[in-house]
Amino acid sequence: MFRKKKRPGAEISSSGLADISFLLLLFFLVTTTIDVDTGIDLVLPPWVENAEQVQVKSENIANLLVNEVGDVLLDEKIIGIPQIKPEIISRIKANPKLIISYKTVRDTPYSIYITVMDQLKLAYQDLRDEYSREKFGITTDQADDEQIQEIRKAIPQRISLAEPTQAEG
Repeated sequence: MFRKKKRPGAEISSSGLADISFLLLLFFLVTTTIDVDTGIDLVLPPWVENAEQVQVKSENIANLLVNEVGDVLLDEKIIGIPQIKPEIISRIKANPKLIISYKTVRDTPYSIYITVMDQLKLAYQDLRDEYSREKFGITTDQADDEQIQEIRKAIPQRISLAEPTQAEG
């Protein structure tokens, strides 16, 4: 009888596999963008040598505290996050020299910290828009650089960020 000859199995040459892998890796490294903008965009005031300390009257300070579970206290009274903006607007209208002292504990969730900070900034933005409409008849996003400087001078953003403390308990 006739025997079937065994054919050698088909092989795929792997000699170029390392080159192809390297080229793919290089392609993805070159074309991938990495987002490095993390954190909070805060502009700090310039450093002043030998700055004199000024005493601030207690009626010109609004203490805003946030604990580790997200409870917000405005001058030792619990307030909901959505009520921060209208409350701050009414307080600044009543006292234009008001400084908001914003303090948290170290275990405060980052999302709550940002949400409260956004409420404070929105309050100032609304006040600046109102001033701009009364003074120039336009909103701040329509104002030119000179008008924006005047608006910022008239409604300065006075938020003091206090150092976080350890949670008590």
